[in-house]
Amino acid sequence: MASETLPLAGRRSSLGVVGEWLFTADHKKIGLMYIVYALLFLVVMGIEAILMRIQLSHPESSFLSPQVFNRLFTMHGTTGVFFVAMPILFGFGNYLVPLMIGARDMAFPRLNAFSLWMTVFGGLLLYSSFFAGGGFLHAGSAPDVGWFAYAPLTAPAFSPGHSTDYWALSLLVAGVGSIGGAINFVATILGMRCPGMTLGRMPLLAWMNLVMGGLVLVTISPLTAAQIMLTIDRYWGGHFFDVAAGGAPILWMHFFWIFGHPEVYVLIIPCFAFISEVVPVFSRKAIFGYPAMVAASVGIGFVSLAVWAHHMFTVGLPSYGNAFFVFTTLMVAVPTGIKIFNWLATLWGGKIRFATPMLFAVGFLFQFLVAGLTGIMLAAAPFDWQLNNSYFVVAHFHYVIVGGILFSIFAAFYYWYPKITGRMLSETLGKWHFWIFVIGFHLTFDFMHVPGLMGMPRRIYTYEPGRGWTIWNQIISVGAAFQAVAILIFVYNMIYSYFKGAVAGNDPWDAWTLEWATSSPPPVYNFATIPTVRSRRPLWDLKHPEDPDWKYE
Repeated sequence: MASETLPLAGRRSSLGVVGEWLFTADHKKIGLMYIVYALLFLVVMGIEAILMRIQLSHPESSFLSPQVFNRLFTMHGTTGVFFVAMPILFGFGNYLVPLMIGARDMAFPRLNAFSLWMTVFGGLLLYSSFFAGGGFLHAGSAPDVGWFAYAPLTAPAFSPGHSTDYWALSLLVAGVGSIGGAINFVATILGMRCPGMTLGRMPLLAWMNLVMGGLVLVTISPLTAAQIMLTIDRYWGGHFFDVAAGGAPILWMHFFWIFGHPEVYVLIIPCFAFISEVVPVFSRKAIFGYPAMVAASVGIGFVSLAVWAHHMFTVGLPSYGNAFFVFTTLMVAVPTGIKIFNWLATLWGGKIRFATPMLFAVGFLFQFLVAGLTGIMLAAAPFDWQLNNSYFVVAHFHYVIVGGILFSIFAAFYYWYPKITGRMLSETLGKWHFWIFVIGFHLTFDFMHVPGLMGMPRRIYTYEPGRGWTIWNQIISVGAAFQAVAILIFVYNMIYSYFKGAVAGNDPWDAWTLEWATSSPPPVYNFATIPTVRSRRPLWDLKHPEDPDWKYE
């Protein structure tokens, strides 16, 4: 096996260091570029959030105009979902999946590079709207239709100029990149596993990226179709969503949420994978109920495709439609509950080490449970009818995105940073990052539920005094400042540790999956000899042959 021809990624470019990165087909470099790209947009998204929180910290504030607030609102949501969360998860998947299944690269290296650059171009196209949305002489005309872009807000009469066109085309382009990446994940995981790695021996991270890839292939298509119909509406008089011409604005909502709700699971399932790798290593126990975890992941993938209209309980669906989507939404709680139970069972009786990756994993467990409970509340149509357009929903959504997805991403950074760079992140700075971010998160999103229950609508740029919302919005804004400080500590930690961090060695966590069997960082070809595995923890088998409890087929 050692004499096999090295993949395309192993051939050095003649264009120097910059050329090697720009034209690379190495899955590790592509994964790192996804991650760095997403981190840059994370900072941009955070700046947009801080500006909006300054505006909302006082009633009748004039810090931002309504037009600018709507633009920031649109860009913040669109950036967070499409150009932070998805690229960063695709980046980790690109970097880790071939290493964890004993492969030398992704199945289609050139398609992998193409997918990255389509995603990059999509983000750049979206943000070029700040300068060209209404022509170069009208700077600042970014899209202002919300990240959901409900009709008729996107109609030419309501959204003149080209800002909405930039939004639609940027997501269409990025969607092509996502589909290419998903094809690569599915093909690589199903077709390039090393000898002995049956589906029953795959790491959970590989399983969950397989489910994620399948979901992307199913759900991006409706969004792409909706963007094409929107463009036809705006330029060729299609009237798909124009009620005055016989169209149906609700049609856009169906197309968008057929993508939009499974998209939450596209994002959270790879995060489940991070937690499923971190918790066992820092508990010194095998994951509890591996088959149940796999079945729950696949079950969530299937059920998530049938829950979209619980975002539409207030639009006048028939009663049997509401009842169906209440049922399917509640059904998602079953496999999700299995996962939470299995993680807790893994922790129970383990020799837990609260290193920084484990702190973020435990934070994820608590916060995702709370997000799930508020999700169950919103799954009840009468409750949702009262709170659908309130800040309660904003709090629930951010509990999932920040409390679930972002916390698990931080756990992944602290866990795999030594493998990627060969250096350890500072534990001291990591714990400062964790505790300050936890404080900021709970100040912001715990208290955001309260004005929602008091009737504060979402998507408003200001409010009147005397409504009882002021103190809560001020607490929320203070929490956002704490989170910003924590992110700065995280960025400093990564930069400082890259140059002066302790040398990690190949396996600093005493882990058992294959990525820790090679050097840190791995060579371009990953493995000189393709490994052969005989259990779910092949590296542990090699290091601990005296421990029969870990040896099973």
